[in-house]
Amino acid sequence: MKREKSNIKWHTAFIEAIQMELGAYKDSLEFFPEYQLTAEPLRIDCVIIKKAKDIVIKKNIAEIFREANLLEYKSPGDYVSAADFYKVYGYACLYASFNKTPITNLTISFIESRYPKELLRHMQNVRGYKVEENSPGIYTVKGDILPIQLIDSRKLSAEENLWLKSLNNNLDPLGVLRISKEAKRQEKGANIQAYLDVITRANAKVIKETIDMNKSEITVDQMLEAASSIYAKLEAVLKDEVRKSTALDIAQNMVNLGYPVEAVISATRLDSEKVKELYEQVE
Repeated sequence: MKREKSNIKWHTAFIEAIQMELGAYKDSLEFFPEYQLTAEPLRIDCVIIKKAKDIVIKKNIAEIFREANLLEYKSPGDYVSAADFYKVYGYACLYASFNKTPITNLTISFIESRYPKELLRHMQNVRGYKVEENSPGIYTVKGDILPIQLIDSRKLSAEENLWLKSLNNNLDPLGVLRISKEAKRQEKGANIQAYLDVITRANAKVIKETIDMNKSEITVDQMLEAASSIYAKLEAVLKDEVRKSTALDIAQNMVNLGYPVEAVISATRLDSEKVKELYEQVE
């Protein structure tokens, strides 16, 4: 499971989450994931371009948006450092230069799922910026030629920013139900397969618990209706987790009763190394 979670494609899910957050303006915006800034592999996580320069985005995470908007995303467990700030700021300068766009037409957004303590301290103490939390989780930076914001996705409102707020590996049962309900409402009208794949694999345990706790409210079949291909994988993951848990319990009992290693492996189909670990723990 640790190996599988380390391969979770958080950034792909982030692109879908930011598209869902700004879904009301999908006809007015263009999204460029993994935007290549030069012929060399210099890429920003996402660039959002306004198709019409005068369009006003009435969305809390996009109030600072101008013509071109650079977004840097950090997956759970990672954070935006001062070095990341200068890297992305440099990308903004490169973008302005290569695209012959005034730097004042750009914005920079940093998104992470934690309080940006280190970067806020650097911006205030070293850069001399002023930082204001104008709405929960959204810190606006004042004092630079272009607008900058830092977003702590954990503090965002679930009502206004469900997709970004839920993009983590620490969902609670209520969060699972909200995503399930909204995904079902969206049906096939939204491209969120990578997003659903990420949150189901990153939160397999709590999703199983949610299903167990809410059998009268939500079933596996109901979750599968939202995105059958992804939730089919979810169902398989959950079943595998239950199987492993049951197999471990059986293996532990057999080890305690003194059964030989071969018998335990044959009965439970667990990996031989895992079974040997159980024997070592008993010893």
